[in-house]
Amino acid sequence: MLDKVEFYMHSIVGSVKSSYVDELFNKLPSGKRLRAKLVLKIAPHNEISYKLAAIIELIHAASLLHDDVIDDADLRRGVASINALYGDKSAIMLGDILYSKAYFELVGYEKKVAQIISNAVALLSLGELNDVRLSKTFNPDIDEYFDMIYQKTASLIEASAASAAVLGGLDENAFSIYGKNLGLAFQIIDDVLDITQESLKLGKPALNDFKEGKTTLPYIYLYRFLDQEGREKLKSLYKKELNQEEVNWIKENMQKSRAIDESVKKAKEYGYEALEAIRDHKNEGLEKIIKDMIEREF
Repeated sequence: MLDKVEFYMHSIVGSVKSSYVDELFNKLPSGKRLRAKLVLKIAPHNEISYKLAAIIELIHAASLLHDDVIDDADLRRGVASINALYGDKSAIMLGDILYSKAYFELVGYEKKVAQIISNAVALLSLGELNDVRLSKTFNPDIDEYFDMIYQKTASLIEASAASAAVLGGLDENAFSIYGKNLGLAFQIIDDVLDITQESLKLGKPALNDFKEGKTTLPYIYLYRFLDQEGREKLKSLYKKELNQEEVNWIKENMQKSRAIDESVKKAKEYGYEALEAIRDHKNEGLEKIIKDMIEREF
């Protein structure tokens, strides 16, 4: 099924008729194709669904290209990013091409589907903007964090599930709730893994989020646990190249504060809310996505 999605992605990009664009696009790592999988686990298996899954994945790829430029990221999923290989300008323009071609194809879909996806792209861009704003200083505001990760990550996952439900004549609201909660849980787990996993598994340096200026949920929980002296020390390490002693201090206090455990607990809450939303639809594939993500060791 994903082979069909890949075919449509390359076909859409190939319609630009630029060997340089093809070269850049072929350097992008494919990733897990989570959004495409959602579409194909909800909508009927036909060319309309395969193509919609491809459109959504192109939008996601475009957002990552822009995100890597904003973050000055040299790696994406363990391989050199497009901006590292070809420069920021090429990465930005490739992202713009992917957005444009995705929208060109999207206008061929029924109005409801096009509205759902295009609204999510606006939210996604707003999330990126808020992520940049929040990265200027250490952010202990949990509501700001959740607003941002909904916009930047969960909104497109939510739209993937909702638009697929429209194609399949299913309950759009139920699948929208599923997608939103899956997206929130997904981002929290990603934030946790940045702290608990080794660099080799992550495909990027461990604790990289904090260095880049991202105050993720575990750090907000840790901040709440620390006394004033500890809070000041934590803020002094923000956006800094950490030495091993400083890394150890953060990890030890994460353990003492149970910040990781509390973050995983919150992710599981969202995961179970997602499962509850589609309980009556008996979709084992969607249930497995949630359970594989939250019922694991961290």
